[in-house]
Amino acid sequence: MNKAAWSVVFGVLLVRGLGIPAIPTSDTQAWAEPTVSQPSGKLKGNILRGREIFNGKGVCYYCHGIDGYISKIPRLEADTAALIAKLNPPPSDLRNPEILRLKTNKERARAIREGHPGTGMFPDTTMTDQDLADTLLYLALIRKDPHPEQ
Repeated sequence: MNKAAWSVVFGVLLVRGLGIPAIPTSDTQAWAEPTVSQPSGKLKGNILRGREIFNGKGVCYYCHGIDGYISKIPRLEADTAALIAKLNPPPSDLRNPEILRLKTNKERARAIREGHPGTGMFPDTTMTDQDLADTLLYLALIRKDPHPEQ
């Protein structure tokens, strides 16, 4: 299993409380102790880079679907797909702003960096501030947000 897939599996198991201890290592961090700063708000996002991150190193597409289409799940290893299918609550449809609980970029950035307790969203400690700004702008595009900076 590649590193990205393992990160998803680890995050899913951690959130689902299946008895795996959450021990911070160089590849993971404790949920309550983010070590990466929040973006300053001064960075300009790049939609195309955000899409590449969403569908690539950010592995967002594993759970939220390719390009945020929740029904377009990529081909995953069977064990990874099975764990994602069991998530309760299921991953959010990021293209439907009516159902999204996180309403600001600050909330979204925190969920990406620290994870989203009560869901299968695990912390992503690999994104740079620029990666995060790019991803947030891409998320605004797919939910057709007329105010992407908020």
